Amino acid sequence: MSIQDAEWREALDEAGPRYLKIVRFMEKAIAEGRLRSGDRLPPQRELARTLGVDLTTITRAYAEARERNLLHARGAMGSFVSAPRFETSEMLDLGMNLPPPPLGVDLRELLQHGFEQVLTHTDTHALMSYHPGGGTQADRKAGAAWLATPLGKVDPERIVISPGAQVALSALLLTLTEPGDAIACEPLVYPGVLAATQQLGRRVWPIAADAKGMLPEALEEAAALGVRVVYLNPTLRNPTATTMGEVRRDALVTVMRRLGLTLIEDDPYWLLAARAPAPLAARLPERAYYVSTLSKALTPGLRTAYVVAPDRETRARFLACLRSLALMSTPVMTSLATQWIHDGTAARIVEGVRGEAAERRRIAVNTLPLDPTQPGEGIHVWLPLPARWTAQALATSARMEGLAVTPSTAFAANTPAVEAIRISLGGVRDRARLKASLVRLAALLDDDAPRDDGPLV
Repeated sequence: MSIQDAEWREALDEAGPRYLKIVRFMEKAIAEGRLRSGDRLPPQRELARTLGVDLTTITRAYAEARERNLLHARGAMGSFVSAPRFETSEMLDLGMNLPPPPLGVDLRELLQHGFEQVLTHTDTHALMSYHPGGGTQADRKAGAAWLATPLGKVDPERIVISPGAQVALSALLLTLTEPGDAIACEPLVYPGVLAATQQLGRRVWPIAADAKGMLPEALEEAAALGVRVVYLNPTLRNPTATTMGEVRRDALVTVMRRLGLTLIEDDPYWLLAARAPAPLAARLPERAYYVSTLSKALTPGLRTAYVVAPDRETRARFLACLRSLALMSTPVMTSLATQWIHDGTAARIVEGVRGEAAERRRIAVNTLPLDPTQPGEGIHVWLPLPARWTAQALATSARMEGLAVTPSTAFAANTPAVEAIRISLGGVRDRARLKASLVRLAALLDDDAPRDDGPLV
């Protein structure tokens, strides 16, 4: 074997269940080249003695490693590190922005325990019934507790629970604008907003921005021309992963308050940033709608988002529009979110996502030609391209190599867009496959003869 006993003992330094610590160590060792394809792994009993754990723990770790294609067994010969497998029909997803599997957390066990608690404390009929009121009182109180960190104390009666952020944003456009109205945004914006405005007959109005974010004086000029609603995603922005600072936030709030503008603040990544400034909505509660989804900080499967309206009256108007798109969030998953918030599981998962995202960003920084001044947080990175590549051409070529990335054109509120791609770090299940995917992408970037631009398929 290529790793000594002392190195294997590093496996127990990570947090979480022991079998997952061992699997994470294998992933890390493969990503760093300490374990290579074809290396023989220690026999299970021998590794159990080395680590001072029971054989069941090692057996479970090896089984999970096989499931992740990290190793394969050759009968009596033992277990060996597998070569990364890329089937021609398989697309490796660096495009969809998902949180990675949380470091040191066994989601299966948490789901099992969480659902047991939900079924113990909640009437089954209630879980299978309609709840058209924007969430039960218990769920809204849990939402208020979850949002207390970014926003401070929140009245649960201002909260609406939505089945995800996208439907909430669409309902807010219906609530706050009329057909043909324009919504102010930064030049690079979440594609869901672009799609929603187009489908609902609204328009985006890109506001000039610098490295710190939207320019207050440019917003003031747009307001003079009739723009009344502002959309911002200020923390770990999608797609650039940058965060707006305190001074710019204060300046924008001053303009919005003075001119009577309404803010939609989309803040899915706030909890993934270690020292993010307070949201704009905390500075402008009387004119802001704050949207916080669990899909980006915990897991997309929850499909639970919390929307904080300025007051009960505006909440009622928003809820009426939301019902025209989705009658309710799923009671089972909302109840699970409530349970996890109350028992601390949600906070554990966020910490696990932060930890795993940090490891994946380290791999990305060591593999891709990223700007070293880029933020070191979040679940995606933004990569400006060399002059020989356009974003569309690279995305097309990457797809031909079995890699999905998102070109800057997908985020452009106006043209021309900067030539760059967003690379999401959570969609590939394990670090070894992520590393291999990024190595392939780096090789493609170095190609001196990029393919002709063409449409994505």
